[in-house]
Amino acid sequence: MIKSKIKICGIRKIDTIDCCIKNEVDFFGLIFYRKSPRNISIDGAKILLDYSKNKNISSVGVFVNEKIENLNKLLKNLKLDFIQLHGAENDTYIQAIKKNHDIKIIKAISIQNKNDFEKTLHYKKVDMFLFDYKPSKNELPGGNAKKFNWSLLKNIKINKPFFLSGGISIKNINNIKKYIIPYGIDISSGVEVKSGIKNNTKITSLINSYE
Repeated sequence: MIKSKIKICGIRKIDTIDCCIKNEVDFFGLIFYRKSPRNISIDGAKILLDYSKNKNISSVGVFVNEKIENLNKLLKNLKLDFIQLHGAENDTYIQAIKKNHDIKIIKAISIQNKNDFEKTLHYKKVDMFLFDYKPSKNELPGGNAKKFNWSLLKNIKINKPFFLSGGISIKNINNIKKYIIPYGIDISSGVEVKSGIKNNTKITSLINSYE
């Protein structure tokens, strides 16, 4: 059976990247959002990006409603493979990034009902999507350890590759294929011992359990 690619998001330590590489994880996410317990500094990100260079894993910088001027500066400073936009960024914003940078863009879409998938039609320039649980007003844009109703994924037709995110752990990762096989599966809280603290044993166990 074809397997989805795996992305571990919210990484802040070299030994976590080492664990991901050993377990053939495809992507690692760096979160540049101060309100997140998984936030990483620019200097911290540079260390991890330098370490991962020429290794068999791709980097993803995660941003939430970042001012375009700030993002342009960061992208010149950081050698990211992908960026993931997890806020209310529109297609004009995305086109402005594409105009100045040769980088692949993942746009997060919050899902609560079937109609939410139609939001993908508003983004012509993105390379991929990420479907996540729709947060309430008091919750973070992502990383809430909650999943949406995966049965909504049945028979959907999306014209670009997409990641599935939200509340994925060793307990439910193999249930995803009952509904769909996405391009990628995005995991964060499901491999943590507490919010923002990744655990190598949990990462290894999850990858080993993934069928």
